[in-house]
Amino acid sequence: MEKIYRTVIIDDEESAIDNLCFELQRYTYISIEGKARNGALGMKLIEKIRPDLVFLDVELPDMRGMDMVAKLKGYVSWNMSVIFYTAHDKYVIDALRAKAFDFLLKPVDSDELQTVLTRLCKQEYVIQDYIPPVPADAGKPFVVTTPTGDLRFLHTSEIGYFRYQSARKIWEVALSNGTFLPLKRNTTAEQLCSYDPAFAQIHQSYIINMHYLVMVQDNRCIMYPPFNSLGEELQVSKKYKKKLIECFYQL
Repeated sequence: MEKIYRTVIIDDEESAIDNLCFELQRYTYISIEGKARNGALGMKLIEKIRPDLVFLDVELPDMRGMDMVAKLKGYVSWNMSVIFYTAHDKYVIDALRAKAFDFLLKPVDSDELQTVLTRLCKQEYVIQDYIPPVPADAGKPFVVTTPTGDLRFLHTSEIGYFRYQSARKIWEVALSNGTFLPLKRNTTAEQLCSYDPAFAQIHQSYIINMHYLVMVQDNRCIMYPPFNSLGEELQVSKKYKKKLIECFYQL
């Protein structure tokens, strides 16, 4: 039996709501259960309906969509996916940090909407617990050595990126559990990149795991959680931009 997604739309622009409703008519598994024109009413509507899916405008009259999501965390005990949509793509980073399922620009593009809803149905990516695609040979862990001489066995899926700490003259690896593991002092960028084809150097001080890359925006790498919330500016330098593109096409 096809799952029906109980859906709520929260937006202060009537024309935007009408446009979204028109686009959603094509999907028999989307049931629009309610609409709200501001954050306060939207929160009450969500509490009442307990929807599976929320389309949430970023800029509401009484609050930002991201702030609303933060307030909802206290009492949303069911599985609910939030899709932010706005006319301004500058909010994409904030949307990811707020752990949105996805992000759409206004006016909603039919193809983009279909892509997002297909992902929702397949549940290939759950943004809170994202697990990147694992290469076929990922069953063979590679070994890194810590400054104390300990051996650590790692899989590609555990690593978001490497960063170079110039003060200590060592590389560190950012792990999916939110910690940073220091590597032995003589570890080089070339050695790290050789561990896996998904490791691409983007800057003298950064090497990223391409499986966690969402997009490059204003020469910054936007990463999937949990690596989007570590407070790191993963800048792509001109020197490495071509290599990044080459790495993408080789995966």
